[in-house]
Amino acid sequence: METQENAPLIVGFVADLMFTTRIANVAQHIGYNVVWLPDVAAVAGDTAVARPESPGEQLHGATGQLFEKITAWQPALLLFDLNNTAVPWQRWIAALKSSPATRRLPVLCFGSHMDVAATQAARSAGADLVVARSRFTAQMAELFNKYGRVPNPRVLAETCAQPLAPLARQGIALFNEGRYYKCHDDLEEAWRADDSPGRDLYQGILQVGISLYQVERGNYRGAVKMLLRARQWLDPLPDVCRGVNVARLRANADVYYQTITDLGPDNLAGFDWNLVEPVEIIAP
Repeated sequence: METQENAPLIVGFVADLMFTTRIANVAQHIGYNVVWLPDVAAVAGDTAVARPESPGEQLHGATGQLFEKITAWQPALLLFDLNNTAVPWQRWIAALKSSPATRRLPVLCFGSHMDVAATQAARSAGADLVVARSRFTAQMAELFNKYGRVPNPRVLAETCAQPLAPLARQGIALFNEGRYYKCHDDLEEAWRADDSPGRDLYQGILQVGISLYQVERGNYRGAVKMLLRARQWLDPLPDVCRGVNVARLRANADVYYQTITDLGPDNLAGFDWNLVEPVEIIAP
């Protein structure tokens, strides 16, 4: 099936091939693309590890690979089939909904109306909606449109046309001076003072800055976690927002992430600080 460029994405943890075709047809008809992760191997390949893991971001094994994919894709909706025993859906839902990097992503589950235990387990794990398979089948398009989290390009364009807040400008100046911990306060205050979607820009810059501060401290896990979290704030924004070159910042953050993960926790002191570029303001 052809995908639609720039269409919002649904990630489906569904293994029933006949049903995935039906879901994909409905999703594409209303303007979504679908990616299927039917089992652990589809998520992690040869690195799949079936072991208990605590809630929150995981950096290793199958759950670590899941976080990497989901934060990179920034889907509009996560769809779980509770009858699919090929994925540890209860653990994965709990991890995704407890992590600051992914908890805003809506989780929709469907399963047998007779399996009360599975329904309760999915709700306890943090699913936003759990429905019987019959209802899901009958109301698929309606549910996708209701629960899918899709940014509004017009609203983002309008809010990004607004001027950069003075506090945010101060925070960016501190970032560009390498004062990564200090930049947090101004950017956080600018974010709290703004109630528009454009404030996400400030949170994104803040979290990239804190990731670099964690590199300075030798905190591998903290650095990686903050870069995973930054994606949800920066990825939906236009390439330029409030005069900031967001496209360049996203690309730089990806370089930092790849460099840090390539080094690993034992070699973080080898991080090349020459890779770090300033946050560019290309409009007054």
